Amino acid sequence: MELGISTFGEVHPDGVAGKAVNANKRVQELLEEVKLADEVGLDVFAFGEHHRPDFVVSAPEIFMAAAAAVTKNIKLSSSVTVLSSADPVRTFQNFATVDLLSNGRAEMIAGRGSFIESFPLFGYDLNDYDELFTEKLEMFLQINKQEVISWKGKFRAPIQNQGIYPRPIQESIPVWLGVGGTPASAVRAGKLNLPLIIAILGSAPEQFVPFVDLYRESAAKAGHDVSKLQLAISSQFYMAENAKQAADEFYPSYEALMNRVGKDRGWSPMSRPQFEYLRSDGPLVVGDAQLAIDKIMKQYELFGNTRFVAQLVTGHTPHDKILKAIELYGTKVAPVVRKETAK
Repeated sequence: MELGISTFGEVHPDGVAGKAVNANKRVQELLEEVKLADEVGLDVFAFGEHHRPDFVVSAPEIFMAAAAAVTKNIKLSSSVTVLSSADPVRTFQNFATVDLLSNGRAEMIAGRGSFIESFPLFGYDLNDYDELFTEKLEMFLQINKQEVISWKGKFRAPIQNQGIYPRPIQESIPVWLGVGGTPASAVRAGKLNLPLIIAILGSAPEQFVPFVDLYRESAAKAGHDVSKLQLAISSQFYMAENAKQAADEFYPSYEALMNRVGKDRGWSPMSRPQFEYLRSDGPLVVGDAQLAIDKIMKQYELFGNTRFVAQLVTGHTPHDKILKAIELYGTKVAPVVRKETAK
């Protein structure tokens, strides 16, 4: 199994037009995080696109390019690229450039986005939410396979027999679909024979077993080799030397994030008992090395996934403790999980 990290680059908003001190500091911290993840042998590091004041990553490809310069082996990905509100041609060019800079380590996770800020920002109608993603994914996949394309769609000016450059050093950019649990998304990924990454954040992992079954069934019906499908599970994550320490250090950041997002979505306020339930019986991977190993292996037993992606929630947690969590993940958890899943 591959083990990795994803981040949205949480930041305390500066609330200024320039001299964004907090954003500047957070960007430097992100580069330290991906450099350490590479040094401790993790497999992938992903940057998630958002257009909010509390997240600093709006352009994942630029972070990936910066990360390419300070790493050697780790795969670099978005998590996700909101393809619905992006131009597939420019997006491909950006990822192909990162692939060249990184000597073939670029990946993309394409998604419709759990937040909607990019739609009005870039002039798209939310009523076209599904159509936009379907069309733009189709166009991106065509560009990824062909140097010269002709294209005509509903939401973008047509292209007639034009080459898209540069081309990546890999045969093509690996494209994953990032989903939250919509059955149609599982069917789409299966039919297209694309790797799937599922974000399991607030529900019991067991509830997603039928979703994964649907993904594999759809791939089989479309004539694809199910044994070659790649599946990733992503859950929120934090580690410390002992489980209680991890919970106590992580909870303030987690509570703040969930209440901030929940205020927009009508969720009830987060409580410590609810948090502890999510740690014990839910998807949260928050604890010491053994707890993390047990939670990741439980997911593997449920899904047979080929990758686990730990979603960092930083918030109020000091940066040195985030670095320690990455170190423990790479040195204490990853070797055991790889050994057990290799059996």
